[in-house]
Amino acid sequence: MDVTHLEHVVIALIIQLSLLPFVSAYVAGVIPVAILLGREIAQHEYRLGIQRGWAWSETLPVGMFEGVWRGWTLDSVLDVLLPALACGLLALMIGFKKRHTAKNS
Repeated sequence: MDVTHLEHVVIALIIQLSLLPFVSAYVAGVIPVAILLGREIAQHEYRLGIQRGWAWSETLPVGMFEGVWRGWTLDSVLDVLLPALACGLLALMIGFKKRHTAKNS
């Protein structure tokens, strides 16, 4: 496991916890994962553009969804998958705690 994977998990959990007062735990977990997924897709588009000779003043020579299906490595998959698992686990724990405390009340 790379340090960036841990950093992404911590960032995602911080975002999720900061959104909890406003939305449910599940929605609060989806938002940081969507942000990280978009970031990874944008990185793949830029890498593909640079490989194709792209410069900053030009239009990016990458198809509309090319960053979604091309350029993924194990590192980039883990940058999204591990935060998704951590946020999902936290949402499940919060949901379980709420159900458990509601039963005992």
